[in-house]
Formats: sequence, C-alpha cells, structure tokens
Amino acid sequence: MIDIGANLVHRDFDGDRAAVLERAVAAGVTTTIVTGTSVAVSSAAADLAGTSAALFATAGVHPHDAGAVADGWDAQIAALAARPKVVAIGETGLDFNRNYSNAEDQRRVFRRQAELAVELGMPLFVHDRDSQGASRQLLADFRSQLTACVIHCFTGSAEDLAGYLDDGYSIGVTGWVCDERRGAELARLVRDIPADRLLIETDAPYLLPRNIVPRPRSRRNEPAFLPWVVQRVAECRGEDAETLARITHDNAARFFRLPEA
Repeated sequence: MIDIGANLVHRDFDGDRAAVLERAVAAGVTTTIVTGTSVAVSSAAADLAGTSAALFATAGVHPHDAGAVADGWDAQIAALAARPKVVAIGETGLDFNRNYSNAEDQRRVFRRQAELAVELGMPLFVHDRDSQGASRQLLADFRSQLTACVIHCFTGSAEDLAGYLDDGYSIGVTGWVCDERRGAELARLVRDIPADRLLIETDAPYLLPRNIVPRPRSRRNEPAFLPWVVQRVAECRGEDAETLARITHDNAARFFRLPEA
C-alpha cells in the first residue's frame, strides 16, 4: 500500500517518528508521501524523505498558509521540487470552510502552484474544502497542461466528484469514509470512482479511521492505520480489500512516477 498523504513532520510525531515509520512498514504500507504545506514544512518533508527509501514528499503551500507567504516563496518551492525525493507540487488549493487565509490570497497562491506544476512537469496535489466549484474553475485553466492532478482528501458532493472525474483527475480517499456520521455521502460516492483513479491516504495525524478495532487510545492517526481505510473503501465498493490495496498501490506509483513500486 502507498499512503499518498501523511503530515509526518507535524509536531504530533516528534516524540516517536521512527517508531511510526516502523509500524507503517509492518502494516504493509511500503511507501508514504510526506505532505508539504508551507515552505518550511515542505523543506522538512523533503529532508525527512531523504532519510528513508520508503518516503517521498510534496512541496507546496496549503491554502491555510497562503496569506503568510513571503516574497520568493514560489522560487523556494521550485527549488525544493528539484530534490530527487520530491514528487509533486502541493498541498495547495482552496479552503472556504476555515478561511484562515482570505480568498484572494488563496486563489493567487493556488494559481501560482498550478503554474509551477505545469512548468516543472509534476503532479499537483490539491486541497478543496467547500470552494463551491472555485477550485475546479481555477484548475480548468491548466487542465490540458497538467501531467496529473489528485483531489486529495475528497469530501465533496456527487456533482463535485463527477466534475473532477470528467476533468481526468484522480481522487484521494481518507479515513473520512470510515466516519459513519460525516462520511456517509462519501461512502456512497466512492463506488463511482474509476478503479484506475482511486488513491488512498491517511492525512495523518488527522482523520483517525473510526472503524479501527480495537479503537486506539490516542486520537492521532498514522500511516499504519491505512489498511482500515482500504477495508472500508472495499466494503463500500463491494470489492476485495487485498485486490483494492494492490490496485491503489499501482495507481499511486504511476501517478507520482515512483522509481520502484
């Protein structure tokens, strides 16, 4: 299995990061993509990815951080993207749910990262939360030029999903689908994702799958819990979990053009 998005440089992992990585491998997660969410976090993610053959990273600025970028931030992201273990631009996008950065800053920083993905020929790792179609509209300007694009941690509507699939993008599914309260709609929609465009992720330390048995004492999510996401997605799709794990592994290896899969 490949976890396409885990925030492993988050402070929640500072006390036991090595053990977390060991548990991931023991659970069958052969590769984890460490998510970059700012210039500093992306740099740390790239550094961490350089310490293990099982790790790769993205480089980008999350919409929450869009209002805090300094001059030259895009050149710094481009420089990080040149590092051999960095495999995508992002996490970028729009988040009109939290609005930690204003909409204008979010759009400006998102557009520049889409441009970088095109200029560098790299996949784009997109966050879309309650943008009401604005993320898809912005991406439309780059659709024909992007090498690949994933809508990570998808939580949108049937209309959102249909639009992104029509545009040719991949869809990342997290433990949100394991939440019987918030994830009911996603549990229905996940059946409509073509097998070759389905990717799985933990978004650790967030979104702990609620189907884990026995339930962990801590609310912290980690890559070792990815099999529970696979199990729930397989249930929703009426498919075999082992087969789904293999398919999503191959999808991720192809999407990120990983050297070994």
